[in-house]
Amino acid sequence: MAEGTEDTLTARENFVRAALIEFESPLIGYATTFLHDVERARDVVQETFIRLYQQDIDKVKDGLKAWLFTVCRNRSLDVIRKERRITGLEEEQMARLPSQRRTPSERADLEERIGQVHEALSRLSENQREIILLKFEQGLTYKEMSKVTGLSSGNIGFLLHTGLKRLRGFLPDDLVQNLTPQIA
Repeated sequence: MAEGTEDTLTARENFVRAALIEFESPLIGYATTFLHDVERARDVVQETFIRLYQQDIDKVKDGLKAWLFTVCRNRSLDVIRKERRITGLEEEQMARLPSQRRTPSERADLEERIGQVHEALSRLSENQREIILLKFEQGLTYKEMSKVTGLSSGNIGFLLHTGLKRLRGFLPDDLVQNLTPQIA
């Protein structure tokens, strides 16, 4: 193997390793919102990073975050379509690992509040829910969300605004007050 090829492989491996460290966990969370199963989400994220390894680094490095979320989203939707054809989609509860730093009552309260938010999110349109999760769970910018979803920035802003307004209407007042700084 030529020395230049070894250097290229090392650079590629280092690039993918750094991306894996930074984005693996957020991508698993994102894929789980589609698949409702952490293990299937992990499989999708693994495939996402395999595809990253196969890409020309120079073509994806400037928009890496959006590229990863786009590939992850598309692969998640492929899995859903395939499952619907084979057996139909069944909803499953996402496994939640409680924090080791919280007391049982704090964990129970947190899980109840998370459940309330997820229930409220489930009442939104699919587009509104996805945009809100991309924005607040994954921290994507409007531009990155546009690349991931194929929607215009204006449409994203509208979906975010109307989705948050509806979300506030579905949540108890005490929860809205605690979330308002984060979702204002």
